[in-house]
Order: sequence, then structure tokens, then C-alpha cells
Amino acid sequence: MTSPSDDWARHVREVADGHPVLAAELADHGLPERWSRPPGFPSLVLLILEQQVSLASAAACFARVRTRAGAMTPVALLATTTEELREDGVSRQKDRYLRALATEVTSGDLDVDGLASLADADVVTRLTALPGIGRWTSEAYLLACLDRPDVWPVGDRALQVAVAERLGLPQVPDGRELERLGEVWRPHRSTAARLLWHGYLARRGRRETVVDLTP
Repeated sequence: MTSPSDDWARHVREVADGHPVLAAELADHGLPERWSRPPGFPSLVLLILEQQVSLASAAACFARVRTRAGAMTPVALLATTTEELREDGVSRQKDRYLRALATEVTSGDLDVDGLASLADADVVTRLTALPGIGRWTSEAYLLACLDRPDVWPVGDRALQVAVAERLGLPQVPDGRELERLGEVWRPHRSTAARLLWHGYLARRGRRETVVDLTP
């Protein structure tokens, strides 16, 4: 009986075998961890906190907010004040985003569990209708939380840089160019992104920050 880790390793090797660029990334830096997070409200909170800051900074902020609230649930978050979350490192703008998300969930207007049954494009449409959730956040949720196989977050700066480094490009591609470059890796662009991110971090001596996302 194979384990999920064995299945992941086999899948990565099979995808890499068909693409020399990905095979080189795998040969140079080894198997990437399967960056995954549980679907649900806590993961969406963390993704909002990760916008425009380091992953380590966002993880520390998330931990402080959860300690403050007593649990990372919509009701618990709404029971805090803006001033309290400011003390925990949440900007006023992100505080507004988090409260809008929590309000949508508690009212039932956003069925977080129901996102898993929607097509990729519909998940993006539903999430980007909320304040502070753009395409990057919604695509990160698709890839990491819903485990969709063909997500290619062209607005992710680390992925743009990773592709430029691996392909030896003279300049970092913008979103439109990255979209074009990623076509070759369909229908496994999520796996390609994981391999390229892994290389990006490895070249910098870094690893993904692990966060406890239990409510």
C-alpha cells in the first residue's frame, strides 16, 4: 500500500520526466514538499495576512491574533477590536478585510466549505468579490487548500523570479508573459509552480514557514 507521500513523489517525477526544465529543478533541489493547507476560514485569514509581507511575519501575526481571539473562527475574530489587532500587527486595511471575510462567513453569504464543489473560475469569482481578496489570494487558496492541479498564479513575484532564474531569462516576466510561458506545463501547472517555488527557496537557503491552522 502506497502512502500519500509516495504518490506525490511519483506524480512529481512523472510530470518532471515530460519537461526538461522541471526535471532540472527536481535534479538540482530534490522533491518539493507538498505545500498544502486545510481549506477553511483560518487559511483565508492567513492568506490575507501574507499579502505584501514575509511569510514568517504573517505567521507570527496569525499566531498572535489567534491567541488574542482564543480561536481562529469568524465569531471569535469579530469579538476582537481593531485596536487589539493593531497591537498584534494587523494593519487597519487588513483588519477591514478580515472583518469583511468573517462577516460574510457568519452571515452565510460565503459558504467556505462549498467552495470545494465549485470550478476554479467560480472560486476565484466568489472570493475576489470580497474586499482585500484578489486573484493572488484566491489562486493560492485553489492551489494550497483545494489542491487543484492546474493553477498558475501569474501575479506571484516569487514564481515570476523563479521562472526567470530557471529559464535564464534576461528579465523577470510580467504576468502576461508568465501566463504564456506556463502553457507548456498544462494540465499540471500547480506541480510546476511547486517545483519552481521550491527551487526559488532552496537557492536562498529558505523553506516554507509552517503554520498551525487549526481553528
